[in-house]
Amino acid sequence: MEAMSALISVQNIVKRFGGLTAVDDCSLDVPKGSITGLIGPNGAGKSTLFNIIAGALSPSSGKVLLEGRDVTGLKPHQLFRQGLVRTFQIPHELGRMTVLENLMMVPPGQAGENLISAWLSWGRVQREDAQIRRKAMEVLDILEITHVAGELAGNLSGGQKKLLELGRTMMVDNCRVILLDEPAAGVNRTLLVKLADVIRRLNRERGMTFCIIEHDMDLVTELCDPVIVMAQGTVLTRGTMAEIRANQTVLDAYLGSAGDPEAFRRKA
Repeated sequence: MEAMSALISVQNIVKRFGGLTAVDDCSLDVPKGSITGLIGPNGAGKSTLFNIIAGALSPSSGKVLLEGRDVTGLKPHQLFRQGLVRTFQIPHELGRMTVLENLMMVPPGQAGENLISAWLSWGRVQREDAQIRRKAMEVLDILEITHVAGELAGNLSGGQKKLLELGRTMMVDNCRVILLDEPAAGVNRTLLVKLADVIRRLNRERGMTFCIIEHDMDLVTELCDPVIVMAQGTVLTRGTMAEIRANQTVLDAYLGSAGDPEAFRRKA
């Protein structure tokens, strides 16, 4: 992969919970325009690091840079406004709202959210609402789930909920980087193929940068370059998936003893 500037730069991040060090002097870069994979055994510190990058946790020490600007300690809504969006392993849909409504509520600063505007500028509110509705339907069309637009989000399958999570990021006009936490978890293979296609399309056509925590090595191999391996709270190595599979240190970190690439593939 050609060298690219870092959209996210993690510098010497440490996170302690009492006497437990979950992330230990961790540094890594997510290149702009990449689909970067973040893998490692359970307990490696991946989700904690994601939470720090996304603003859900503050680090004990170290810095997070977004396009060279220090964003350490900013809250999720502040990072959202700067184009950094995070999804979750367990989808956080609003189950009692329809799929379409889940998407339409995403864009910030809508005129209808202001009581005075809703009273005095009803025409503007309606025009904006119609525009947001059109965009939401376009997103559902890209995701190929227009048939569930009127369905309550809580009734969707696990895979459809993952697609909806990704769809919500697509409603953010200035979205530049998406942190995906185990998008393959609980998703059947058919919907996983669709999810992978959407990620590639957003990366290729919209220039969105992705960083993906994932245990499905087939998906990582298919989508991600570079791949970063974490173990014991810090970065073990990075490279292409072919290089990672051949790295004995990575095999030992996953298996606890010498292993072979196929065992690593099954375990991971």
